[in-house]
Amino acid sequence: MLSRRNFLTAAVGVAAAGTLAACAKEDDSSTGSSSAGGAKTISLGFSQVGSESGWRSANTTSVKDAAKDAGYNLKFSDAQQKQENQISAIRNFIAQKVDVIAFSPVVVTGWDAVLKEAKAAKIPVVLTDRSVETSDDSLFVTLVGSDFTDEGRRAAKILDKVLTKAGHKGAVKIAQLEGTTGAAPAIERAKGFKEVMDAEHKDWKIVVSQTGDFTRAGGKQVMSAFLQSNPDVNVLFAHNDDMAIGAIQAIEAAGKKPGTDILIVCIDGVKDGFVAMSEGKINAIVECNPLLGPQLMDVVKKVKDGETVERWIKTKESDFMQDQAKAELPNRKY
Repeated sequence: MLSRRNFLTAAVGVAAAGTLAACAKEDDSSTGSSSAGGAKTISLGFSQVGSESGWRSANTTSVKDAAKDAGYNLKFSDAQQKQENQISAIRNFIAQKVDVIAFSPVVVTGWDAVLKEAKAAKIPVVLTDRSVETSDDSLFVTLVGSDFTDEGRRAAKILDKVLTKAGHKGAVKIAQLEGTTGAAPAIERAKGFKEVMDAEHKDWKIVVSQTGDFTRAGGKQVMSAFLQSNPDVNVLFAHNDDMAIGAIQAIEAAGKKPGTDILIVCIDGVKDGFVAMSEGKINAIVECNPLLGPQLMDVVKKVKDGETVERWIKTKESDFMQDQAKAELPNRKY
């Protein structure tokens, strides 16, 4: 099984295949059948996780816009956060004989069968945003996306700064809002955060942790339950901004002040997150850049042309404290 850390530089042809589930949403964003000079337009099948957050919506827009700008024939499918929908979409792309398949996997495991079908069809597969665990590292060419484990580490390190800035004394009682169960960012962000916490902060303790499924509604509901079972929590670590924003509503409903009574650190960097941070309700945000479209289209062309690409193409990201929010807000593109 592969983790993000043991990816090797490679250019391996891979593939995936199938029939689209009736409950998945698909659209064909074709931009033409040929490019200048009569060359065949690249046909790209892309399966998105869903539309569970502002980050995901920005990611989808970036992919669609970049495909249009590149002149690719994009076949897009929304999996609505269901793995079975993605597997069916991938098989449908194979049946359509696309040139390249790209997808952002709902969860980490359970992909070997469909990826082997893709490999047999000689269609290369590119992962975007999220990784998978597979028995054969030749089943996909590359991953274009963030280092989620490092994002968890960064969240722990910036929380240390937040606690110092707030003048916090005493025990640090952390509530953790996890992402979708089984999803790479949920697993790896939790892992990275705990790694730093265990190594450097013996007075920190995660007293309660549960998935909010990366949604605002989930964040609000779970945080409300957290506050009933653990009213003394004084820190919230949310795996994305949307859950943090939902949690803020629950915190305020409980008569507490977010960003003061409960210090909040989250991951993503969407515009609404920066609005909340500029209002003093979020203390720090670890950026996870969703604007992967242009980078993905460049990789797709290289893969189609048989060029060598790195096994893991990481995105560039930053971290932001509360006092940076107002200045940075106008720069947020998502």
